[in-house]
Formats: sequence, C-alpha cells, structure tokens
Amino acid sequence: MPCPDETGMSEKDYYEILGVNRNASKDEIKNAYRKLAFQYHPDRNKSPDAEAKFKEISEAYAVLSDDEKRTQYDSYGRAGIGQKYSTEDIFRGTNFDEVFRDFGFSPFGDLFERMFGFGRATPSATRGRSLMAELDLTLEQAKTGIRSEISVDRLEPCGECGGSGVKAGTRPQTCPKCKGSGQIRYERSIGFGRFMQIVMCDRCGGSGRLAEPCPVCRGSGSVRSTRRITVEVPPGVDDGMSLRLPGQGNIGGRGGSPGDAYVYIRVAQHPIFQRAGDDLICQVSVSVSQAALGTTAKLQTLDGTETLKIPPGTQNGYTITLKGKGMPRLKGRGRGNLLVKVAVRTPTNLNESQKQLLQELGRAVDQEPRPLRKEEWPS
Repeated sequence: MPCPDETGMSEKDYYEILGVNRNASKDEIKNAYRKLAFQYHPDRNKSPDAEAKFKEISEAYAVLSDDEKRTQYDSYGRAGIGQKYSTEDIFRGTNFDEVFRDFGFSPFGDLFERMFGFGRATPSATRGRSLMAELDLTLEQAKTGIRSEISVDRLEPCGECGGSGVKAGTRPQTCPKCKGSGQIRYERSIGFGRFMQIVMCDRCGGSGRLAEPCPVCRGSGSVRSTRRITVEVPPGVDDGMSLRLPGQGNIGGRGGSPGDAYVYIRVAQHPIFQRAGDDLICQVSVSVSQAALGTTAKLQTLDGTETLKIPPGTQNGYTITLKGKGMPRLKGRGRGNLLVKVAVRTPTNLNESQKQLLQELGRAVDQEPRPLRKEEWPS
C-alpha cells in the first residue's frame, strides 16, 4: 500500500487503482469499480487488507466519476483534490447505490463511517450490515429450483443482556460529562466572533448513559453466531445471480433493523448442455452415412429421453429445435428451447476395403470442391 497523505488518502494514481486509462469513459470507470468493489467489499472479502483496498478504490471512483473532481484531479493531481475537497466532500454526491444495486449490498452506513470517519455527531439507530453467501447448484437443480440451507456467520442480540449491552441486575446512569445529551459543546473566540463546535461525548460514546457492560458481549449488545438459514431457489436461476433474504444479516445498532443476506448463485458447468439465456444448446454426433440417409437418435434431456429425427441430407451444424425443453423463464411464463446441433463425424483410420468403398461412393455422388458463398456457410 502506498503511503497516505495527511488526510489519510492514498497517493496512488486513481486511474491505476481502477485499472483504466486516462481517457476511460464513465461507463468504463463504473464497470471497473463494480468489478473491484465486488472483489474487495468487506461484507464478502474477509482478508485483512480488503477494507483498505475497498477504501482506496471507492475514493478513486468518487473522484473519477464526478466531472468537476476529475477535471481538478487531471489538472493538479492528488494535491489538487486535497486542497479543494475534504474527505466527506469527495464522496458527497457519488451515486454508490446505482453501482451496488445488483450486488445486494451497499457501502453506506457503518462501513463508510468507520473507514472514512464521517457520519452523525451523535449515534443513532443504524441498519445492520448485510451478509454475502454462496450456493453451488447443478444445472438440473437450477432448472427445477430447490429448497436448501446455508450456513452464515452473523451478529445476533446477546442472550445474556437481551441486546442492551448492560450487565444483568444493573441500571444505566446519566453520563456526568454530557449530562445525558450525548454531546459536548466547545466554544472559542476567533477575532470578533465566536466559534462553536459540537462533538460526540467521548465518555459515554454519545449514548448519554454510563453502564456496567455485559460480561458476555462486553457492552456491544451483540454476539457472533453461526446459523443455518433456508434458501428458496426459484426455477430458472442462472450463474451469477443473487437472492435476497430480508432481515437475515447482522443485527442493527441501537435498535436499528437487521441487514439482509444475499446468496450468490454458482451453477456448475454441465457435461452435455450449454446455457444461453433461457435456451440450452447441445450436440449430437452422427456418421456420414447417417447424415446422408437420415436416422434417429436418443437424447437424454433434463426432462427425460427424447427421440430426434435426423432428416436425410443433414449437413454439419444443422440445428434441431425442441421447443419448451430449455430452462424456465424467471420473468414471464414458459420455458426456453433446447437447440440440438448435428455434428457429422468424418471417419478416420480406414482400412483398404473401407477406402475403396468410399472412393466408389465418391465417384458416384461427390462434387468438385469449390468456395462457398457466405450464405452457404454452416451456422
């Protein structure tokens, strides 16, 4: 990590941080940030340096996604940003919700306040942080949908103190320093005027109360527990989708609502079928004689065995469409199709007798090789 300046920000080039060139468009900058943010977001990445890396890329995105800040940075570098903007100014107006909407987690709340040091002067109810989990499925499970359980490690209310953080049998007392307000006011004279600053009370942490902390949760009101939660996976989910489980994340602070859990779906590669949206694609192999004369083939689909009719004169790459045999549509009714491509198998390692037979057939039916027009190319 590069050395930070006196504001705590990185000295590293913003474009280098996001891995884009200096002429990158806003969409290129956004896409680069989305990819890195998903990789390093502390709700998902538990490595020790994830939060610092997330802070670095978020700072770079906040500057480069804003026309005015980007112009200032391009003209004067990091020093120009530090002279004109405070840490909070850098992030003000940046639409992170738009970037994180599809991921199922947000950078706001406790995370940004902890990393960048700005927030409210007094503590208030905060929503709990969301969790990210992963669920591996087969293509068959993605087709039918399943009910599954996943294990999540989350913060829950302390059973000893009921989430209050106060030792059982004791009562909180009014903080003598702030007299219960949770705030401390400082006044000083500047020239002919007076300057007033209001900060959170450092004695009670802004709560206005002092209490003997619960010995189990050490006053936090929460404990970390591993829970099994149920996931209802709908038919037709695709690799890379995420499912939101409302209220299954960490508990909120000071009575705030709990966060959500987001389940990231990973669908394993199938040995036969390839997915293309709601459609499935596979191939069936036939010999030259079968392609020429026509034949039937048994194909094991996700719904059972299907009998394919290969018409006479079938060319390599010919596609047979089985309607409604693909994946269920998440949006709308019905299912996609199964597209079966015919692969004509050319014989190899022929013996002399086989070669003579093919030569006789070739003299009877083959045409001279010729270039194909584009419209004749196999699809």
